Amino acid sequence: MTQDSSAHKVSRWQRTTGALRRAATAPFAGLEALRQTGRSYRHFLLPALNGAIGDQLALRGDQRAIRLSFRRHDADVPAIDLDLTDGPRPTVVFVHGLMGDEHIWQTGPSGLLRYGPRLAADLPHVRCLYVRYNTGRHISENGRALHQLLTQLLQAWPDAVTDLTLVGHSMGGLVIRSAGYYASEELRQAREAAADSAAAAPWLTYLRQVFLLGVPNEGSFLEQHSFLTALALRRFDLRLARLLADTIDRRSSGIRDLRHARLVDEDWQNPHADDLLPPRTKVPPLPGVQYHVLAASLLKNAESALAQYFGDGLVGGHSATGSVFRRAEQVHVRIFPRQHHGTLLADADVYEYIRARLAGTALA
Repeated sequence: MTQDSSAHKVSRWQRTTGALRRAATAPFAGLEALRQTGRSYRHFLLPALNGAIGDQLALRGDQRAIRLSFRRHDADVPAIDLDLTDGPRPTVVFVHGLMGDEHIWQTGPSGLLRYGPRLAADLPHVRCLYVRYNTGRHISENGRALHQLLTQLLQAWPDAVTDLTLVGHSMGGLVIRSAGYYASEELRQAREAAADSAAAAPWLTYLRQVFLLGVPNEGSFLEQHSFLTALALRRFDLRLARLLADTIDRRSSGIRDLRHARLVDEDWQNPHADDLLPPRTKVPPLPGVQYHVLAASLLKNAESALAQYFGDGLVGGHSATGSVFRRAEQVHVRIFPRQHHGTLLADADVYEYIRARLAGTALA
């Protein structure tokens, strides 16, 4: 037997055994792929369902309605059970956006680590916590619930938190701003009543920084278009047009609040809430807190009129930077060109911006 024929037989044997091995393990690989797909689908489906009709689910007590809570290992965790016994640390709380959950801060495509795990690795003295909530409910309802959750956190673990940072993406940033509004209102009322103001909104005294990533601070042009479309359809005396308008108007309370970024109860409860230009309560930055407004622009020139309107594709540039922030000294605005709404969650420059500010806090 020649050396070439022997090598050919070995090669053929390797190919045959390799094919048999792949065939034998294919069912297991397929099951693992199905498991991973099912896991991703479950994490997408429930938050998406809540974003679309979460207000209705909550109203009828449906078990699929998400309740605002800290999350750990895919489970709700009460503040008292967080077990923050690892010493006093700077603490970062991440708040997701519409139809999202805590996983947008943790994993991405192909297992890409997002900001939470990367911060835990790069800044081991910084503690990361994650919140999940029903994005179909009114923003103000979630804001009040977040205020209560942060109050519970500091009441349960006052010595575990040296300072507090809140990071919100899209709607999550509005929920953070709403929580700040209700906390400051509670503190104001306690002072007016000459009550113990130290017991009111304790988390405000710990709050140092707020990061707002792609937040529609002046409202969402997509929701504004939906509102105008439904309004226009109702002007036609046609059954189909009315049916389409009714379908559009079934969008959740959380989505409807995005039209003009309604952050307080009185705005959506107002009888003129569905006017073309409805009343809107001004919610300024909290005093003594550093705000970092991080926006994206699809275009290289983020200052152009086109970029100001379309912004990152979902949030306009003008809305993301927010008129209420433009004259505030404690607000830092950074625009990342050639990025879209989703890449704000997985961009190296955005991460480095956040990491550098948190590193300064951790060393302070």
